[in-house]
Amino acid sequence: MDFIAGPEILALLFAVALVAGCIDAIAGGGGLLTVPALLAVGVPPAEALATNKLQGSFGTLIASITFIRRGEIDLRRFWPFIAATFLGAVIGTIGVRLIDASALAEVIPALLIGVALYVLLSPRAGDIEAHRRVSDAFFIAVVASAIGAYDGFFGPGTGSFFAIAFVALLGYSLRRATAHAKVLNFTSNIASLAVFIGGGHVVWVIGGAMALGQLIGARVGAHLVINVGARIVRPILVVMSLGLAFKLLIWG
Repeated sequence: MDFIAGPEILALLFAVALVAGCIDAIAGGGGLLTVPALLAVGVPPAEALATNKLQGSFGTLIASITFIRRGEIDLRRFWPFIAATFLGAVIGTIGVRLIDASALAEVIPALLIGVALYVLLSPRAGDIEAHRRVSDAFFIAVVASAIGAYDGFFGPGTGSFFAIAFVALLGYSLRRATAHAKVLNFTSNIASLAVFIGGGHVVWVIGGAMALGQLIGARVGAHLVINVGARIVRPILVVMSLGLAFKLLIWG
């Protein structure tokens, strides 16, 4: 779609994406900043969501690469998680055309508040590796595919859901959970983005400017997670989960 944006608008959206990319790499929820910013400058809703997926994909990509290069993820063992997430996201993106997504707007805030409460009331959760509660096979078949489908179908809070699932179910530390969550979030973003591109909804000039901001911000955020760990992930995860829940409850 053609959408004319002047240098001032592009600079503003670049700055918003930079901050959002850093937040996303740490805890997810950067869409709280980028989607309203796109709508505020006049991008229509469908195009705003599509362009947000484009720029967000660059952020999750650079964060994923940073985590992989620092040895946080073993891709040889992780590919079944990636495949299940991709398949789920494709199904979810197709399903959004067949099912009314508005019902999720009433359920997801409660889940996001639950994520925040879990982190707040379990002060040691995620500080160190813990005992797992489910097998990898169960996580792949049920959890990864379900959250992937959710991202393709609805989206808000996907990164938070992946991260807390790794902590609560597989016993990962918050740092390790965040790293693995970024790879799966990138996977579901790409699956959804492919559908949006097919529909011609992406505003490429704006998406390109925001993608550059995401690349810078995501790299900074990923290094903060690696070097600081749970001390930075925990508060931002709580704030972004509650922020997303509040946004969905108030504005839908």
